[in-house]
Amino acid sequence: MGKERLAVPFENGRKALIIYVCAGDPSLEVTAELVPALADAGADIIELGVPFSDPVADGPVIQAAGQRALASGTTLARVLDLTAALRAKMKMGTPLVLMSYYNPILRYGLADFGKELAAAGGDGVIVPDLPWEEAGLLQKILEGKGLALIPLVAPTTPEGRLRRIASRAAGFIYCVSLTGVTGAREELPPDLLSYMERVRRVTSLPLALGFGIGSPGQLKHLAPLGDGFVVGSAVVQALAEGGVARAAALVKAMREALDSI
Repeated sequence: MGKERLAVPFENGRKALIIYVCAGDPSLEVTAELVPALADAGADIIELGVPFSDPVADGPVIQAAGQRALASGTTLARVLDLTAALRAKMKMGTPLVLMSYYNPILRYGLADFGKELAAAGGDGVIVPDLPWEEAGLLQKILEGKGLALIPLVAPTTPEGRLRRIASRAAGFIYCVSLTGVTGAREELPPDLLSYMERVRRVTSLPLALGFGIGSPGQLKHLAPLGDGFVVGSAVVQALAEGGVARAAALVKAMREALDSI
């Protein structure tokens, strides 16, 4: 399904709720329980984060989750196995996107990674530290398997580069809301509207806004700006503090906030 499955959550003007979880935090068994619970609670797309020792785009909450996941023995190969198990279990077809830094994928082997992610039932990949200009080979391999390499753009992305990224993008465009690392914020930059309008002018793909979003109230406020919204640290923190039930309750409240507009 790949790119086709990724399009479904955005159909008919629905605001997609995209939830990041760190695979293997605190164990792969918990992640296997968590992901279907979040889908049942209203998550439209699940990002499975591959833990990495040097997560330069992540703040302290996801850094700590990554350390717990690494300590539990989580590897990219085991995340691919988890993806296959989740796809077999999640008959509803919730899209699954791997979010990994580039080094684990490069070490695994680009061709093997693309082949095995497709076989596992994954739908796309986000690589936050891979410059778009150097992503051609990975993108070609993924596209050959029907998978999307989802690009990130930032408020600082120049107009020309934004157009080049949009011209080759697939799935959706991940619009990073701020210049900084992941983690919930009390307030987000005041110029998000003009930023999102600038990205909208160069693509017809869905736009997903992420970084810094941590509450149902924020989602309700931001809903008019994007087609989808990515929430990570708040859900990871809820899981660490209250287990699967608390994380699912937060996602349910976020879904209700988006549906209320």
